[in-house]
Amino acid sequence: MASMLSSTPSFHLLRRRPSILRRISASKLPTPPPPTPPGQAYQPFRPPPSPLPTKYRSLSPLERLEVLRDRLGLWYEYAPLISSLLTHEGFTPPSIEETTGITGIEQNRICVAARVRESLISSSFDPDFLPFFDSLGSAELLYELRLLNAAQRASAARYVAIHRLDPKSAQDLARAIKDFPRRRGDDGWTSFSADNPGDCLAYTHFRLSREAIETPDRVAALEKALEVAETDSAIARIEEEIVKASKGEEAGGDGEDAEAIKPSIPVVRLRYGEVADASSVALIPVVSERDGAGGMEAAPAWCKAEGEMGVVSAERGWGRWVVLPGWGPVAALEGGVAVEFADARVLPWKVGRYEKEAVLVVADRRRRAVAEAEGLYLVAGPREEKETRLGVKRGKELMEKGIEESLGFVVLVVRPPKEGEDDQLSVEDWD
Repeated sequence: MASMLSSTPSFHLLRRRPSILRRISASKLPTPPPPTPPGQAYQPFRPPPSPLPTKYRSLSPLERLEVLRDRLGLWYEYAPLISSLLTHEGFTPPSIEETTGITGIEQNRICVAARVRESLISSSFDPDFLPFFDSLGSAELLYELRLLNAAQRASAARYVAIHRLDPKSAQDLARAIKDFPRRRGDDGWTSFSADNPGDCLAYTHFRLSREAIETPDRVAALEKALEVAETDSAIARIEEEIVKASKGEEAGGDGEDAEAIKPSIPVVRLRYGEVADASSVALIPVVSERDGAGGMEAAPAWCKAEGEMGVVSAERGWGRWVVLPGWGPVAALEGGVAVEFADARVLPWKVGRYEKEAVLVVADRRRRAVAEAEGLYLVAGPREEKETRLGVKRGKELMEKGIEESLGFVVLVVRPPKEGEDDQLSVEDWD
């Protein structure tokens, strides 16, 4: 029997198994802890350091509330007390407000600003400017820089301290710095420096000047840009635009004869989140190109915000609306309407240069007279016996046909957002 077992494969496996198990178990043994000094227990876990300043760590919750109530210390020193009370002591923002008088909004602002200040200390920020942010009011300044990265925060905080900006100006600066990289490819963008906060703010005014309708508004925006621009290339570009505006030339014009000037209608590509970041917005009724002239007439002629809550009321009920940032051409509209076209190639720009995509054409219905040869106008043309479809025509083409009135003057063309694309139409793109 023993000889029979020894001749089977399973018997040999059983004989070899103990050594295999020893090798497997040895490979899975945990790493022994490092040797510790005699008399001390091994402690593999070390709790994180306390976020509270040393002088506040021994205080009871009641004593911490007293520090907050009496503002004992600098704002960024007692800011961690708020977080500790909320996280470890079971307090809520309303209960802290009831005891200390610090509102929930102010609690959040102080805590966020303290973290921003800490990020400045750990970055390349010049420590000589830190005392500027010691006063309680400076917490609101740092709070506005929360959305910037570390390098942007350092340069923005330095700019805020040097120019003694107020919270509203700090907010405008932070938004300009955040928005500047998104404008890559826009006209004049390369003349401004992304590493210079003043240039970022100047480019915001420069861009707004190109959206202005009236020449005085355009010049005023350019003068604001010139006040804050710091690099030589930015200053030169702004001064060039001021000269053009003073001569009454259109933005982007190159001094050509009137017959060769292309339409000066702004064409913008909406960016993701741009409406949410806008300081003001406009609510405009939307009409489909299939609705024809009847749809244009049926759309509300006015809508406006009323009362302290800003509730928007319209002339009549309407089912389709669009919210756009308060750009210059849009903010100045009264009786405006947006026409939705399924194919952007309905516009008179060079065929084949751009793919088929939907666009919104914003028009001013008060300006119906065909008075500008290079302007664009909304018209309705027959497609079938009982159907009309909206279209866009040049003023020159309508004048040649003897047409003196349109459905509205085009003031803006809005293209849909597209990830990773900042393309804008140039003068040469128009047909």
